Amino acid sequence: MSVSKARLTAFRTLDAVNRKAAYANLELAKQLSQTTFDSRDAGFITELVAGTCRLQGTYDLIIAQAASRSTNKLQPAVLVILRMVCHELLTLRTPDHAAVHSAVQLAHNLVGSRVSGLVNAASRKIAERNLSQWLDVLASGLKPMEELALRNHHPAWIVESFAHRLDSEELPPALAANNINPQVHLAVRPTLMAVAELRDVTTGKYSPYCAYLDHPPNWYQEVKAGIAGVQDEGSQLVTLALTRAQAPKGVWLDLCAGPGGKTALLAGLATMAGEELVANELQPQRARLVRENLKAFPNPPKVVVSDGRDSTWHTGEFSRTLVDVPCSGLGALRRRPESRWRRNLADLENLIPLQHDLLASAIKATMPGGVIAYVTCSPHLCETHEVVDSIDPSQAELLSASEFLPEVPDCADGSFVQLWPQRHGSDAMFLALLRRM
Repeated sequence: MSVSKARLTAFRTLDAVNRKAAYANLELAKQLSQTTFDSRDAGFITELVAGTCRLQGTYDLIIAQAASRSTNKLQPAVLVILRMVCHELLTLRTPDHAAVHSAVQLAHNLVGSRVSGLVNAASRKIAERNLSQWLDVLASGLKPMEELALRNHHPAWIVESFAHRLDSEELPPALAANNINPQVHLAVRPTLMAVAELRDVTTGKYSPYCAYLDHPPNWYQEVKAGIAGVQDEGSQLVTLALTRAQAPKGVWLDLCAGPGGKTALLAGLATMAGEELVANELQPQRARLVRENLKAFPNPPKVVVSDGRDSTWHTGEFSRTLVDVPCSGLGALRRRPESRWRRNLADLENLIPLQHDLLASAIKATMPGGVIAYVTCSPHLCETHEVVDSIDPSQAELLSASEFLPEVPDCADGSFVQLWPQRHGSDAMFLALLRRM
């Protein structure tokens, strides 16, 4: 049986995501680079991969019923094939016969003829209902929050965490926004170029360095040259806010720099201010990415490889410090479709002590009167409010972060800034600004 090249590429990508914990976007780019596809096939593969990852939890519930067995009883490759056929049948609306036939072909060629009957029977069962009808079946007996999670294709614990931040009217649109492929944002590097110099883009709404792309990033020579780079507008805004608060003259620090998008923007802003920047990153491979992002600057910032909790610099050495801590990534679920099913509360609990330690280290590294930006790509209270609220007021005072982003409406979260996809079209970035006492 012949297998379509497009579906085989999608399978290989999803299989790596499933069995090797690969990042879907990186693995997809790798797979697409190995074979030539026209724009139609490339778009189909991209949607099949991203959509299957995004709805994976929902599809697994459907598969368990259609195959009359728990998904952990299925071979990994068979599970991936059935997830793909779910997306084709229930979301892409591929004709039943074509989707089922393709699934059986994949199973026969990649797993063996003995599983073809199982895949055929389960696929036909899946095709008996549309997605709305399947959700009605699965929702029977669920509590309201559980049903909201099911119908919006999120784990319940993530929905509960969003419910602590949003009212009942805004919660469903916020969840729905996580299921929409985001427009790609670009950041030009200050002193290297201006947004007005870019062709075939739309100027960003809020950041003066942001553009919304009309083509894939690799279409733009400016991206290849390193004078601009892919960066969500929310990331640009929280970086920009740090540079707007009053602070003494002195060297700036990016404490957790990898992979370097914020570092490159800071580097340009520091150059404009006549200041120097130091970038610190724990992992050598991520430090290499930071250096790659800084390659276009005539005098790029120094990149240090060290643990931000155990710094090699003197206490009070820096005038401005950005600490973009490792986090759950719940604010970027649009861009990382597989992450919602990988993370759990235990992961979050393991991250929180690190976030506390890194913020404390950032404060210690900052000179009196200097400013610290604590940033996460997560709206979860444990990673945001609770970390900042734990700081001793004698060490640092909280500034009103939204005052430094006056062009961004409805971003104030008390003294903090919280951005949201459904409000601002950006990732759900959190920002706290503190002044070292």
